[in-house]
Amino acid sequence: MSAILAIICGILIIAGDQLTKYLVTVMMEQNEVITVIPGILNLNRIIPNSGAAFGIFAGKTWFLITITCIIMVICVCMLVRKTFQSKWMFWSLMLVLSGGIGNLIDRIFRGGNVIDFLEFGFIDFPVFNVADCAVCVGAFMIVVYFVMDFVKDYKRNKHISKMATDFQEAENKDGN
Repeated sequence: MSAILAIICGILIIAGDQLTKYLVTVMMEQNEVITVIPGILNLNRIIPNSGAAFGIFAGKTWFLITITCIIMVICVCMLVRKTFQSKWMFWSLMLVLSGGIGNLIDRIFRGGNVIDFLEFGFIDFPVFNVADCAVCVGAFMIVVYFVMDFVKDYKRNKHISKMATDFQEAENKDGN
């Protein structure tokens, strides 16, 4: 059931991403800024982005398409093989996959460019889009998953080590 829900959510993210990009391109002029929430959020139709985050790898369309496809194949393999039992990781991968598909569609069908239009008004941060949000939230969730897993393993190993030390001490007392 959660797989069906995840597929539906993934489709909604991709559709929402593509719809918002379409609306921005047909309803806004280049470099037009519309304030949505004053001081917090603007719609800013910047020139299409041929690079990745912060403009890195600008013009390297085939490299970006290749990296995106590799990451998406890894996500799909992890989802299909169920290499984890965590619903948190499941949803994290679905977000990364959905966002990756959204931006991949742009790169393939918009001449290697991605349409970015969401802008924070309160910090100097690159303009982004719905797909970027999905990828970033999913990636952040994956990092949180691994940090929590590391902490859990650390606590378990510390507990096991303490039990072994207590057992050894008890055995030494009985032996003397």
